[in-house]
Amino acid sequence: MISVEQALEQLFELVEPLESEAVALASAHGRTLAKPVSARRDQPPFPASAMDGYAIHKSDYQVGRTLKVIGEAAAGARFEYKIFEGEAVRIFTGAPVPTGADWIVIQEDIDAIGRQITIRETSETKSYIRPAGADFKTGQTLDAPQVLTPQLIALLASMNIANVSVTRQPEVAIISTGSELVMPGEIPSDDQIIASNTFGLKAMLQASGAKVRVLPIAHDTAPALRTAFALAQGADLILTIGGASVGDHDLVAGITQELGMQRSFYKVAMRPGKPLMAGKLGNAAMIGLPGNPVSAMVCGTIFVIPVVRAMLGLGMAPAPQRHAKLKTEMPINGPRAHYMRARIEDGIITPFERQDSALLTVLAEANALLLRPPHDPAKQAGEDVAFVPL
Repeated sequence: MISVEQALEQLFELVEPLESEAVALASAHGRTLAKPVSARRDQPPFPASAMDGYAIHKSDYQVGRTLKVIGEAAAGARFEYKIFEGEAVRIFTGAPVPTGADWIVIQEDIDAIGRQITIRETSETKSYIRPAGADFKTGQTLDAPQVLTPQLIALLASMNIANVSVTRQPEVAIISTGSELVMPGEIPSDDQIIASNTFGLKAMLQASGAKVRVLPIAHDTAPALRTAFALAQGADLILTIGGASVGDHDLVAGITQELGMQRSFYKVAMRPGKPLMAGKLGNAAMIGLPGNPVSAMVCGTIFVIPVVRAMLGLGMAPAPQRHAKLKTEMPINGPRAHYMRARIEDGIITPFERQDSALLTVLAEANALLLRPPHDPAKQAGEDVAFVPL
């Protein structure tokens, strides 16, 4: 067995960042920006009013001063002429500030009669004018790589960017193996179970930026597995679930060897998830996940998602870790890294009592994987421990 860290290093050697492609900004949410993007204009592109009110000369901002209203400026419709002392222009939020004006008196602070206003309050200390380029200027750059969030999409739109260069989404083929499996919605026999791992992993991968193909369940026969791997052709990453152990019905290792897989490793010193296999099958990286539901999902978090992020050009880094205070004492850990389902609230982390790798209900309640390194000494309540957020 190799360590989790060694397994990750070898997995990263199987992949590299994918090529980029151009997409419309409207379709770019969740994609990974592949190349830096520079703003094509200032924002705002002109001095703009931050309030509804009147554009004036600051020298006229005095209690009792009466000004002549000579026009109006609205968003998208500027006042074309210069204003002088003693004059005011009715202005609305977002409108260009007229030439000559350097102060906005808010409408709540004036009395208006016909085409005149009288200033009755001068407690404001801000001009309420947004300078041109106050948000960003032409040429300001959004760096890459990074995942395009809704906030970044809005920023790019305001930069007048219609299309962006993004990393191609890794195509992942998922093969669930086992004659005991049926798809959700089907009627299982008394000896069958539902293929749950497939759908949890699919959701996890899609949320991380991958494109996922769920292949038909491969029964525990060599022909069925050969067919499944044939259907997976063209994928950047092939995930198998189950069948990678050493039982009489675990055929994945033998079939992949027959198909020419260059194996990187088999078995990792961790729990849950020891029977993990990886290698290169043609042009695709392949990861053989354990069949137990929790094991597959934990390995998805610790291994598969970092691999997908590496393919997206987001760096070759392990799943991010945080720290929290332990709620309860724990005994010494054994020789394998233990990723314990846990619940973290208000900076306090509590491992669940039941850690069986078949218990999806416990995983569903967990929002963290408490990490215990190999041979971790006994822990007391209140000690600082590492965890991986879920």
